[in-house]
Amino acid sequence: MADIGSATILILAADGYERSELRVPLEELRKRGAKVKIASIKTGEIKSWDQKDWGDSVPVDLAAADVKTEEFDALVLPGGQINPDILRTDDNAMRVVRDFVSSGKPVAAICHAPWLLVEADALRGRKATSYHSIRTDVRNAGAAWEDKEVVTDNGIITSRSPKDLPAFVAKIVEEVQEGRHNRRAA
Repeated sequence: MADIGSATILILAADGYERSELRVPLEELRKRGAKVKIASIKTGEIKSWDQKDWGDSVPVDLAAADVKTEEFDALVLPGGQINPDILRTDDNAMRVVRDFVSSGKPVAAICHAPWLLVEADALRGRKATSYHSIRTDVRNAGAAWEDKEVVTDNGIITSRSPKDLPAFVAKIVEEVQEGRHNRRAA
């Protein structure tokens, strides 16, 4: 079990992440005492998508190629259409996702970010949710798709959209405090 106040959490994102889906977990987890780092496939800053246009940027703490899963207690994957579509084609980003799934540590994906779990073949035989437009992708990946604000299956947390962020963050906290889960590798 890890106390959220001493946890180290990784957010993996690229340009085009949905602003609220990165900012809310980042700020809320930090308020609870967690150390949160942002990884990306490029260094410097990554730019958000804020509802209908480009938004602000956040600094990147480390490159996805340099992520060591053992240094973190959980992985958070913000959505947006652009961000997960970019990440799922990058070998380093997908290694991070697969390593976290294999580790048994909590993995949280919101909105379109379950695309990364689809690409990692991490949803087969699990319950999951996502933004409604990718529910067929999630089902085709072998998941039982549910229309709920948050669905958790053995430490893999999924949510539908920004309106579900309070439940999403609360479930991240709960799952981090539960610790590792025994599950099949991605």
